[in-house]
Amino acid sequence: MEPKDIKNIYLIAICGTGMAALAGLLKGAGHKVSGSDANIYPPMSTLLNEAGIKIFPGYKKENISKEFDLVVVGNAVSKSNEEVQAVLEAGIPYTSFPEALSRFFLEGRKSLVVTGTHGKTTTTSLLSWVLESAGRKPGFMVGGWLKNFDSNHQVPKGEYFVTEGDEYDSAFFDKGPKFLHYRPDASILTGIEFDHADIFKDLDHIKQVFSDYVRLIQPDGIILVKAGDDNIQDVLKSASCNIETYGFQNNADWCVENYRFENGCGYFSLFHKKVKQGDFQLAMIGRHNVENATAVAALCLKLGLTVDEINTAFKTFKGIKRRQDAVGEKNGVTVIDDFAHHPTAIDLTIDAVKEAYPGQRVWAVFEPRSATSRRKVFEDSFPKSFLKADRVIFAEPFAPEKIKEEERLDAKTVIASICQLGGVAEFIPQVDDIVDLIVKNAKPGDVILIMSSGGFGDIHRKILARL
Repeated sequence: MEPKDIKNIYLIAICGTGMAALAGLLKGAGHKVSGSDANIYPPMSTLLNEAGIKIFPGYKKENISKEFDLVVVGNAVSKSNEEVQAVLEAGIPYTSFPEALSRFFLEGRKSLVVTGTHGKTTTTSLLSWVLESAGRKPGFMVGGWLKNFDSNHQVPKGEYFVTEGDEYDSAFFDKGPKFLHYRPDASILTGIEFDHADIFKDLDHIKQVFSDYVRLIQPDGIILVKAGDDNIQDVLKSASCNIETYGFQNNADWCVENYRFENGCGYFSLFHKKVKQGDFQLAMIGRHNVENATAVAALCLKLGLTVDEINTAFKTFKGIKRRQDAVGEKNGVTVIDDFAHHPTAIDLTIDAVKEAYPGQRVWAVFEPRSATSRRKVFEDSFPKSFLKADRVIFAEPFAPEKIKEEERLDAKTVIASICQLGGVAEFIPQVDDIVDLIVKNAKPGDVILIMSSGGFGDIHRKILARL
């Protein structure tokens, strides 16, 4: 069936960030949409409810009806799922989330894909906002909540669709990465490091899937890649498209110069092959975000936007929830929420916060929660990534029983290493005990940087309530 002939669509595991965005896109495009999930909670449940999308709690075969023209199966469920079994038995057509996105929204449009180990969400969000601000009316799907749109998706009314390209697997019946479905005409690749230890064996395994990805970009397309990343250079051998580099390195095709940070904004000049393109002001903290913005500016200039259009959007970008997100301030103590969970991201985030709050004491409070951060993979890398913080607190890794004991991160070992390297760190397993320590010891001017890829027991609200 053609997408226009598909009326009634059901999504299994609808409350995942990407699945909820897809549900909203499908509803906005005129389809009847419903779905189910075992974990129904904000902000995705709020997004779905406000869109008038019915959510069935739990997975039950009775939810599956032959009235459905198509079922989208999220990668959070396996073939043994009760609803999946009912779909198979009824012979209802089914597909994966990335294939549905491609089929319904990328066909006939210019697909702009942002991928890489770090900075995908921020870069995708910024690119989406620049195109929107410049009147291009793009569609987009992002793995975060964009404050400018108060959403994580938008139905396209123009020629562009912007997608955050995730290397994670697509579905139980398609173990390939999601980004292999996204038909990229142009792409940004922010960097490659080892991650997702639950599905990738090693760095070479990750390089292989990125090699498969860059091969998809048509010869007349372009990929903008972070300069100085050896892992990227290894995968570019597969590319037949145009390749340009960006970053602070002098030899980058798109080079950042004259960077300074003042009053909450990054200021910088952008040069293309030694020719100045313009001066920019970015309403974000951190050199790494200026680097992300450089890639966005370069791509948008390639698409025909002007420096003024891009700079207007940079100045008015409100950011993304959970990305260096200042969630509150009480009695002179600032609480920041961030998604960082990889050693590189943690180091860059602490660096950005220290630059934005010069001379102030920064607490780094970390919950190992992602599939990789809970494993021993980064046990030797974590200590150095925390050293710029003035005080470090590690919580108990989330659901440790789900990781084999011999593979499990030992938080106490990491804390001991940080202390041996000259840092001030402690292991406090429970959220309420962490809150107690912070409330008793925080002083006016302190910045509490909370880092977790999950809810972390609502620690942000608890700290602000108690201060």
